[in-house]
Amino acid sequence: MKPVSTSAWQAQPSSHAADAVAPLQSGGQLSLVFLSDTMARVCWQPEAGFKEPRTWAIAPVAGEDVPWQGRDRSSLAGFERPPLEPTANGQGLQTPQLAVQWTGGHGSPVRLAWSQPRSGKVFQSDRVTSAYLSEKRTGLVRHCVVRDPREHYFGLGDKTGPLNLHGRRLRCLGQDSIGYDPRHGDPLYKHWPFLMTRTVDGLWVGIYYDTLSACTFDLGCEHDNYHGLFRTTEIDDGDLDYYLMVGETPAQVVAQFVQLVGGTLLPPRWTLGFAQTAMGLADSPNAQVLLESFIDECQQHGVPISAFHYGSGYSNRGKQRYVFTWNADKFPDPERVNAKFHAAGMKLVANLKPCLLDDHPAYAELAQQGAFIEHEDTREPVVEPYWDGQGSHLDFTREQAIRWWQSQLKAQILHRGIDVGWNDNNEYAIQAEDAFSAGLGQTLPMHRSRPLHGLLMTRATFESQQAHARETGQDDVVFTITRAGPPGLQRYAQTWSGDNTTSWASLKWNIRTGLQMSLSGMFNIGHDVGGFYGPVPDAELFLRWVQACCLNPRMVMNSWKEGNVSNLPWMHPQVTEAVTQAIRLRYQLMPYLWQCFERASRQHVPIIRPTFFNYPDDARCFEDCDDFMLGDDLLVAPVTQQGAQRRRVYLPQLPAGEQWFDFYTRAPLAAGAEHEVDAPLHHLPLFARAGAQIPVAKPQGGALPQFDDPVVDTLVF
Repeated sequence: MKPVSTSAWQAQPSSHAADAVAPLQSGGQLSLVFLSDTMARVCWQPEAGFKEPRTWAIAPVAGEDVPWQGRDRSSLAGFERPPLEPTANGQGLQTPQLAVQWTGGHGSPVRLAWSQPRSGKVFQSDRVTSAYLSEKRTGLVRHCVVRDPREHYFGLGDKTGPLNLHGRRLRCLGQDSIGYDPRHGDPLYKHWPFLMTRTVDGLWVGIYYDTLSACTFDLGCEHDNYHGLFRTTEIDDGDLDYYLMVGETPAQVVAQFVQLVGGTLLPPRWTLGFAQTAMGLADSPNAQVLLESFIDECQQHGVPISAFHYGSGYSNRGKQRYVFTWNADKFPDPERVNAKFHAAGMKLVANLKPCLLDDHPAYAELAQQGAFIEHEDTREPVVEPYWDGQGSHLDFTREQAIRWWQSQLKAQILHRGIDVGWNDNNEYAIQAEDAFSAGLGQTLPMHRSRPLHGLLMTRATFESQQAHARETGQDDVVFTITRAGPPGLQRYAQTWSGDNTTSWASLKWNIRTGLQMSLSGMFNIGHDVGGFYGPVPDAELFLRWVQACCLNPRMVMNSWKEGNVSNLPWMHPQVTEAVTQAIRLRYQLMPYLWQCFERASRQHVPIIRPTFFNYPDDARCFEDCDDFMLGDDLLVAPVTQQGAQRRRVYLPQLPAGEQWFDFYTRAPLAAGAEHEVDAPLHHLPLFARAGAQIPVAKPQGGALPQFDDPVVDTLVF
C-alpha cells in the first residue's frame, strides 16, 4: 500500500482520488481516504467493479439531497479533505486526531490499525489473520476486527434488549416483525449498519458500512481458536465500503454520522403533539360515525390532541387493504369528517401501503406500464402473499411508479383534506430469488435494493407533499412517517419501533429500542403507546405506558386488537384523569421539547438519550436501567414493574456542589447517588439538573393545551 503525498494530491485535486491503495489477495484493491480530521473511508473495489455502484445514503453537504438515481459510490464530492502527514514510521497517514497504519499488500494479507496521534494508542485494528475475505460462491464479503471483551457496542438501528450489544449476533434486514420479542427479537424493520464502540480507554468510534445488502454483525458470539477475539461484519453479496469516525464523546460520533447521511428533518411543530390511531374505529362498518364521536369524546374528556392518524381501514374491504381507495360504505362523506377533525384543531395522517392486491382497480394498468417489482426472466410482476390476498409491490426505482404514487397521493389523500401520508408495511420482504428493481436506469437485484424502496417510497410521499404545500401555502404539513428504510430516511420522516405487543416486557425493553435508534442517528422516534398487538392492556399497564412515552419525540397511541377494540385515553375510566395528566405534561413541556428538536436538526444530537450520552465519564450510567435523558436537562424515570409504587433511580454525577431536583416539588437530590423515590400510579418521576432553564407552556382560560400555546414561562432549577 503506497501513500500518495499530500503535495501531489493538492497539485492534482480529484473528487475520486484515494490517499492510499493496496491490492488484496481476494482480488481488487482496498482504498483509503481521509474525509476530515476525525473521519476516514475504506473501500474494497472488486476487479469487476462495484456490485453497488451507487449510494443513496451519503449526503455530506447540508441542504443537498442525493439524486433520485443515487450518488456515484466512488465520489468524494462534498468533503473538505484534510492535509495529511506520514506517521512516524512511514507506514501510514495521520491528521492531528486520527492515524492509520497498514501492513501487508503485494501478496500478504492487508491489515489496518487505527490510533490517536497524540497518545499513539491503537483503538481499532483489523484482525491479524484474514481481515478482509470474500466468498466467490455466495458473493459474501467479510470484515474482521480485533475485539476487546471490555468494549461496549451500540447502534444498528431498531435493536432489542440491553443497549450494550456486546456478545450478540444481529442482522440488518427489514422484516414485518409484528409481535416481535422485545428483548431478543431480531431483525425488526430497519436496515441500519452503523455501529458505535466505546473503547476500553473511553474513546468513541463509529463505523458505517454503506451497503443496501443484508448485513450480519457478530459482536462476540462467534469464537475461533485460530484468530483470537474478534468481531465480524458480513455483507451478503454487496460491497465493503465503510466510514470510520472518532470522538471524545458519543455526541461527537453520532453528529458526524448524521451529518454524513444528510441530517435530520425539522418537522412541523404540530407533530410534537399527542396523536391517536385507532384501527378498530376505521375498520368498523360505521367508521365515519365512530370517528366523529371520537372527536367529541376528546373534548368531553379534556384530552389535548394535535393529530389523528387514519389506519388503513379507510381503504379496506374485509381484511384486505386497497391503497388510495376509500370504502364509501364506511365513509360516505370523508371530506365532512376530515373537516370536523380540522375544526377541532387536529391534523390528519393517512396510512399508505406500497403493495397492490391483484384485484386493485389500478393493478392491470400498472402491470401493463411495468410499475411493479418484476421477475428478471419473464418481466412479469412478482406476485406474493400480502394482507390476506396476493399482490405486487410498486418499484420505486421506476419513474412510472413514482408518478402514479404521487398523483394518487394528491388526488385521494391530500385533496380530500388529509394532511400527511404515513408509509407503512414497506419492508419489501419479497422472496422471489429472481426479483429485480429497475434502478432508475441501472437494474438492481432485489437483495441489493430491498431497503431502498422504503427510502424512495418515503421520499416520493415527502416530495409530493412539498409540492402540494407550495401550491396551497401550507408550509406546516411537510412531514411524513415511515416504518422501514435505511440511513437517509431521517431526511424526510419520523419513525417508530413498529408493531409491538402489549406486555410489561414490551414497555420495559421498548425504552431501550428507542434509545438505540437515537444512538443510531434516528432522533424523531417513538412507540405504539399501550402496545399495538396482543391483549388489551389493563389500567395499570396502560397508564405506565402512557407515562413512559409522554416525553418521547413521537407520542402516538396505536393499536390493533381483537374485536376492533382500540387503545384510547379514556379506555379505563379509573385512570383517565392520570392518563390525561401525563399527556398534559407533554404539552406543558412542549417549548422545551421543541428546543430539543431544533438542536437535533441543527447540531445532530438525539432528543432522548441514555444517561451515559450526557455523562460518558460516569461509569454507573452504563449499567442497564429504564431511565433516559430528554435533552440536556431532564432525566425521565418511567415505572416498568407491575405493582411498583416506588422505584430506585441513579442521578448522574454533576460538577462539584451541583445537585438534581425533583421536577414537581423542587426537592434537592444528591448527584452521583442512587435514590428511592415515590412513584404512585398517577406519577411519572422526573428530575432536572442544577442550572436547568426549562421553557414551559401556560394554556390560557381553561382551554385545552395546544402544541403552539403562545404564553411561555421558564422554570429555573
